[in-house]
Amino acid sequence: MSKCTKQTNLTWWQLSFIGVGCIIGTGYFLGSAIPIQRAGSSVLIAYLVAGIGTWMVFQALAKLTAHHPEKGSFRTYAKQAYGSWAGFSNGWVYWSAEMLIMGSQLTALALFAQFWFPQIPLWIFTGGFALLGLVIILMGVRKVEQMENVFGVMKAAAIIMFIIIASAAMFGWLGGGSSVRVLQSPIKEVLPHDGKGLWLALLFAFYGFGGIEVMGLMAKELKDPKEAPKSGNIMLLILTILYILSFYLVLKLVPANRIDPNESPFLTALDQYSIPWVPHIFNAILIIAGFSTMVASLYAVTTMLVALAEEGDAPGIFARKGRMAVPLPAFGLTTLVVALSIVVAMLLPDKLFEYITTAAGLMLLYTWLFILASFHKLMSQTAWDLIRTIIALLLILFAISGTLLDGVSRVGFFVSLGFILLIAVAAFIKEKKVKA
Repeated sequence: MSKCTKQTNLTWWQLSFIGVGCIIGTGYFLGSAIPIQRAGSSVLIAYLVAGIGTWMVFQALAKLTAHHPEKGSFRTYAKQAYGSWAGFSNGWVYWSAEMLIMGSQLTALALFAQFWFPQIPLWIFTGGFALLGLVIILMGVRKVEQMENVFGVMKAAAIIMFIIIASAAMFGWLGGGSSVRVLQSPIKEVLPHDGKGLWLALLFAFYGFGGIEVMGLMAKELKDPKEAPKSGNIMLLILTILYILSFYLVLKLVPANRIDPNESPFLTALDQYSIPWVPHIFNAILIIAGFSTMVASLYAVTTMLVALAEEGDAPGIFARKGRMAVPLPAFGLTTLVVALSIVVAMLLPDKLFEYITTAAGLMLLYTWLFILASFHKLMSQTAWDLIRTIIALLLILFAISGTLLDGVSRVGFFVSLGFILLIAVAAFIKEKKVKA
């Protein structure tokens, strides 16, 4: 998942295209290794179900946006629906999710770099990429926009390149590698690993669609905000097809039990063929793509912190801008949290990506729950609105509960609960002070 910067006067099809580029990030390039490994061929079902659930959440957000565009999007709607505590909580849940996502992106970048330099410790790469990203943020939003536009094209090129090469391998046009496997029907593998595989994969499948909330933030830039639902329909259809097709090709080329959670499944699939330049070029594009999403996340958490401060939901010092284009207090807190994530990378290098990815995915889903609840309170009018909201709610809760079935994912679940508890306590204290 990744974030995009502000555009103006967008048409619905432009927003669809931007959304595809924004959402595809390390959750797809690296995070998908976890559900493929655990769910086997039924990962195709997991991403289909997640695509449907994501569409339902986006429809709720798009209808809210079309009815009344707001600068704060889902955060503002939560405040309107349930009061200031909801706006405070939703903003900080989203900020925390973005910080965790940014940490997972740093880890993913380091893992990609280790493809070439396996002897160099993970934390050295995370520190180097973090420092470079922070320097770009200091240069201002214009540099971030320019970089995102260029790297977005490269990100799409990496996916197209994989599909073309993997298709050639599948038809036997490439030398080397094992013979193409016969892909079992997903229905036959609907409950792999003692019935837990598909359940465990759902969270990571939803995580692969993380970023629709940014579409809500950008929808106010549409020429006609009422076209927001249409843009989401096209975007999610393209993404779902793209995900299922690429994972189908991965599973045709390499068994699920050979997928390494610490390596991109696309590299694993291509590395077995006698075309040595392809994995290296693809890995370089993965690093570029991952770096762009990491920088965008750094920008998102910094600007979100400023917005929280401006509305009194964070200390006022974080809204100070001074002479720099980037508010230095907010930038300083972002830098501190990045440094902490690097320290954690030194302490827990083996399972760090899975811990962070699980926690980040959960925090995003908590934000989606806020969106569904806000829609139900502010706009739900028909029986279909209610049914769709309930189905999406149940799918998300089902995905969340699946984390309890796995030791590694369970750690991420409790990390996310820790964040929720801290935010709840802070919201309670703030409400008490306001009433006093």
